[in-house]
Amino acid sequence: MRNPDLDQLTEQTGIYVEFYDPAGDRYGFPTFPYHGAPEHLATVRQLRAAGLRPNGHDPVAQILWRHRRQRRVAYLYRRDLAAPKRTATPAQQEAIAKALRARRTCPICEQVKPYYIPRSLGECLECHRRP
Repeated sequence: MRNPDLDQLTEQTGIYVEFYDPAGDRYGFPTFPYHGAPEHLATVRQLRAAGLRPNGHDPVAQILWRHRRQRRVAYLYRRDLAAPKRTATPAQQEAIAKALRARRTCPICEQVKPYYIPRSLGECLECHRRP
């Protein structure tokens, strides 16, 4: 799981890449810098975009980077072990549709609105404006 570009950078220039540890010696887990992970590994978001899911497998590596003085982490999964995303059954889709419709139904005027009823108000905007 080595990145030849980062290996070459270290060998030729001696530049130390902080979050490059493909063997897991420093961080205890194979670690790559932002945009430095091998192609056969993907984050959960990348798997979802490809219509896949991790399939219950544990992450095999991580990406570390700094963002606003905080250290961020994204776990990487093997693409070859990923499975297709599951689709909801018709009963599940119906239950979701009912729940979303309930969030748009005003409890005062009982009208279905094109927006979700604000939880802070507990009623639609028209009912809230009435004196």
